[in-house]
Amino acid sequence: MRVVGEDGEQFGVLDTREAIRTARERGMDLVEVAPNADPPVCKIIDFGKFQYEQKKKANEAKKKQVIITVKEVKFRPGTDVHDYSYRMKHAREWLSEGDKVKATIWFRGREMTQRELGARILEQLEKDLADIGDVEMRPRMEGNQMFTIFAPRKHKGSKDRSHESGVRSSEPAGGNASPSS
Repeated sequence: MRVVGEDGEQFGVLDTREAIRTARERGMDLVEVAPNADPPVCKIIDFGKFQYEQKKKANEAKKKQVIITVKEVKFRPGTDVHDYSYRMKHAREWLSEGDKVKATIWFRGREMTQRELGARILEQLEKDLADIGDVEMRPRMEGNQMFTIFAPRKHKGSKDRSHESGVRSSEPAGGNASPSS
């Protein structure tokens, strides 16, 4: 196995017993850091300190991850304009915060025969939220509910910049140059 010291010092390729003896002489532990390498790589380090640093790295990675929650807005086929705008405002707020929004139309009894009313509400909601969110799942029926899911729209600035850089890179290669013949 290849043995490396704590400060990057190279001990070369050693026998397992030789590597353990070298680690004990230094008052440290022999830790395998790359088992799939050829030959396997071991480090002479303080194992407690190594574990502490691994946990610290894992916690930092956990802090940086983004958790997206799905929040729900419920409507009925006869939802009034004010109630609609109130719920749409909340959906807009949640999308701007980065959460997904599930819009549900709940049908009861005879309302099931008028599914187009629910579809109209979801279409209107799609138009009202078009600037801030994209439809992730088109409206569909499940039992006595019709629902659709909106996801927050990606930042416009990043899309525009990538588009501009694509245009710039294609301009020199394009046919805009005058013919040389």
